[in-house]
Amino acid sequence: MPTAFITDPLFKQHDPGWQHPESPARIDAVVQALHQTGLRDLMLGLTPRIATEAQLAWCHDPAYIEQVRHEIQSGVAVISTGDTQVSYRSFEVAQYATGAVFRAVDAVCGGEARNAFCAIRPPGHHATARRGMGFCLFNHVALGARYAQHAHGLKRILIIDWDVHHGNGTQDLFYEDAQVFYCSTHQAPLYPFTGEEHETGAGEGLGTTLNIALPAGTDGATLIEALRHRLEPRLADFKPELILLSAGFDILAQDPIGQFRVTTDDIAPLTDMVMQWAATYCGQRLVSVLEGGYHLAALGEAATVHAHQLLHGQRDSG
Repeated sequence: MPTAFITDPLFKQHDPGWQHPESPARIDAVVQALHQTGLRDLMLGLTPRIATEAQLAWCHDPAYIEQVRHEIQSGVAVISTGDTQVSYRSFEVAQYATGAVFRAVDAVCGGEARNAFCAIRPPGHHATARRGMGFCLFNHVALGARYAQHAHGLKRILIIDWDVHHGNGTQDLFYEDAQVFYCSTHQAPLYPFTGEEHETGAGEGLGTTLNIALPAGTDGATLIEALRHRLEPRLADFKPELILLSAGFDILAQDPIGQFRVTTDDIAPLTDMVMQWAATYCGQRLVSVLEGGYHLAALGEAATVHAHQLLHGQRDSG
């Protein structure tokens, strides 16, 4: 089966303003790099669809959804809940970004593709049930997990978040949920200053949150070893049926926001490791979703390495 690739020029219509690091050019950086390397032609191109407001409410409070819609329609430059700049089409674009993840889940769960890469924006992993923040409006990966449960009947979903920032929104949404295991590697201390290692879940979800907080200067080998040592032993008990990946390429050394020292050469073994887990436990079902990554050249290069591995990497069925 092929690797699916989902993006759309619409994702450039969310415009946070001049010189903002989370710029529309991020989509161009990924798409152009994939074209130049010939990888785009090898991937199964799929079109995103819009997520309904009822579907957004699987993770977000309806009052928050209405608040965001109203504020954007009224012409605000920054939503009132946090540091997320918006433009007049941002609400619709974020709905399509979530819908892209839904389409990818359908592809990998329905046999169209063995894995998928969603080049979408705005990012999502900081968005909580009632608050947009950190460039995020809606939590696409969290909603993708709920969609997999609703549409495909999956019971155990693993979310791996390798963005340099902790995905506080994703953690909050599943903190008491035993069916979704959330693992984050992130720089600490760093925005949003959450994700301490003692945060392991609560109630029925106790033990299904794993935070791997790493210092500034962490390199790729250390990041990979931390995931192997801390997360891999937990998978045999959890037995995920689908892996969703919050792929933040702000882990790269060139990134202007993070201070990790991961190189593009590290992206191949990092991707292969996650693919190996997907092969062992999930019938290879893996959906990768773009989160951060703000150095355009490095983002494009890392995305091509990531896509190449999704296409040609680990293929054992486990």
